Amino acid sequence: MSIYTNLPKLFVMLLLMLANASLVLAQDSDEHVAEQAQSNRAPSNSNVYFILQAHKKNYILPLIYTDNFNEQAYQDVPSLSGDEFKDIEAKYQLSVKFPLFNPGFLVDNDSFHFGMTIQSWWQIYADEISKPFRETNYQPEFFYRLPIGWQPFDGNVTLGLGVEHQSNGRSQVISRSWNRIYGEVIYTHGLFKAYFRPWYRLPEDEKESPDDPKGDDNPDIGDYMGHYQLQLQYAVYDVGMEMVIRNNLSTHKGAVELGLSFPLGSGLRGYLQYFTGYGESMIDYDHNQQRIGIGIMLDSDF
Repeated sequence: MSIYTNLPKLFVMLLLMLANASLVLAQDSDEHVAEQAQSNRAPSNSNVYFILQAHKKNYILPLIYTDNFNEQAYQDVPSLSGDEFKDIEAKYQLSVKFPLFNPGFLVDNDSFHFGMTIQSWWQIYADEISKPFRETNYQPEFFYRLPIGWQPFDGNVTLGLGVEHQSNGRSQVISRSWNRIYGEVIYTHGLFKAYFRPWYRLPEDEKESPDDPKGDDNPDIGDYMGHYQLQLQYAVYDVGMEMVIRNNLSTHKGAVELGLSFPLGSGLRGYLQYFTGYGESMIDYDHNQQRIGIGIMLDSDF
């Protein structure tokens, strides 16, 4: 079956999603919000901050291919069969944040947000199994950020602290989840940004049996997802480049993700994504694969 059969339906869905997202997402960066807070502290204008803003990247990849599909994860699920899934699917990410206080609620220019990121992998080309959403990951978080006024190499440093939950919202043998507390150091210099985020996984009780709904679904997740993330971004002539690295220094397992974006006009950018390693999704946290995709993202500071 040709993969192009479903493209018209997919792009209609894409346009509807982007149109809806463009109505609710404010594309102001954290730096822009901080500048507004300095220039206008009047209580009558305080509600300008309490709107949904873009958090992480918002994109859809109508085509994403894996070289090693994780059939093993679905073998114990009677209603699913890994060999019925396709190696080519669609993926999207929707990420927003909402300020819980005006900037500067503790000290000048600080911020406290609630964020939500949703990633989904859609088997749009699997006609034989009714094109299911194979995996959806939910990542709510609370985080605090504070610019500290340190300017090494004429850049700016911001410190952050957050707590987040991540899960695939499933039950029993395909349930995956964990909770983390993380610190963050953000360095910006012109079009260059670097994020260093170490984390500590909050412990959970052990399961009494594999079918026990209570307890840790994935006690070894740290061995594969690592204990920190390093993210580097740079732009040249409006072409954005990004590299994300995760690693566990003991097991030497982790992942690398590369991204490339370029302008298309009307607030949209073309987006290429390459991933290699473990944990591209929660169901794949202990599965090694390479994935490459192409699609469209909403314009951002990427």
